[in-house]
Amino acid sequence: MTRYSVDPGRRELIAGWGTGEGDLATRIAAAPAGTDIAPLLRLARALTHLSEAAWRTYTHPASAAASMEPNSEGWRRAEERKAFDEVPGAITRPNLPQGGMLDVDYSPVVESAHRAGRALHAIGNADLTDAVLAETIIELAAVENAELGDLTGRARQAVLLSREGASPVQVAAADHLLEQNPFSPPALFTEIDPTAAAIAAAHWLAAAAEVTAEATGHSPTTLLLEADNIETLPHETPTLILQLLDAGASPYDAVTGLVRHALHIADGLLPDPAGLREHLDDLDDELTALADADTDPEDTGLRLTPLDPKRPARDLLEDLLTGIHGCWLLHPEYEELDDDLDDAPENWDDEQAEQHQNRSRQHFAHLVRETAAAHHDRLI
Repeated sequence: MTRYSVDPGRRELIAGWGTGEGDLATRIAAAPAGTDIAPLLRLARALTHLSEAAWRTYTHPASAAASMEPNSEGWRRAEERKAFDEVPGAITRPNLPQGGMLDVDYSPVVESAHRAGRALHAIGNADLTDAVLAETIIELAAVENAELGDLTGRARQAVLLSREGASPVQVAAADHLLEQNPFSPPALFTEIDPTAAAIAAAHWLAAAAEVTAEATGHSPTTLLLEADNIETLPHETPTLILQLLDAGASPYDAVTGLVRHALHIADGLLPDPAGLREHLDDLDDELTALADADTDPEDTGLRLTPLDPKRPARDLLEDLLTGIHGCWLLHPEYEELDDDLDDAPENWDDEQAEQHQNRSRQHFAHLVRETAAAHHDRLI
């Protein structure tokens, strides 16, 4: 989301947002000299809340909810997204106290706009109001562009957000980047929505696992545990994704399901009561042993979600790409590569070892590309 702040010396309102490579900022407008700092701070806070509420309609789209029935979560999300149209009017004609009472809107988007409008009313500067109105239009347009898969300009901040759904445009863009470099293309973290990138990465991990399984004879769902013996890897999450795909889930459903589960936990919700009860039944003996007031939760190894709930999509993407790397680690152990090098491997110097590694990665990438292309229908 965009955060708004005030330069107290210049009485300037400033907007700042992240891009995946660093933060950007722009000056919106300056209030007249001598303007009280308090309403400016209220304005900045209200605009930050407005941005947060607007971007939540992106990360929690109505299409990802279980139902669109009236008063359901999906219905509420759809209504909040429609509320974008009310923002300009709320800023220019905010609800003001009448007879000691104040109307408060149920919509976080609209109420944040009213609060910004009340701060502007207190300042009483038409130029500042016009500048803030133009700024909110830019911010809301960025959300709309991100929904369409266009992460340019202000919408680029979406690369830092975890979303319950994904744009097909973004998934296709991520797939193209991975086709060029199946290991870890940097643009995947700076140009692509992380949920969409993780969906494509799940497809490419499945291809890498299939190639490695064919070479090693191991099951695709046990490969990364084997690779962990070569190099320490976060193998649990990519293995879970491979298990879900092996059970018939699509990359889209496997990834968005995990991300949605983590986002619900971050919101303080209980995502799957039945699943939790089953999980607790399986852990009953272990939980009894750990039921000690002095036990540090970090020592138990028990987690509500395998993902970081503060950044689940990006965390998942990182683990999936590491999973592809893990498949490559295991693959050369079982498939010999003709290097045209005269010396035995133990006699290679650093240059020869690097040459062998590069050729091994290129060969593996070639095999993975062929397999990913053969199963491209699962990505769509």
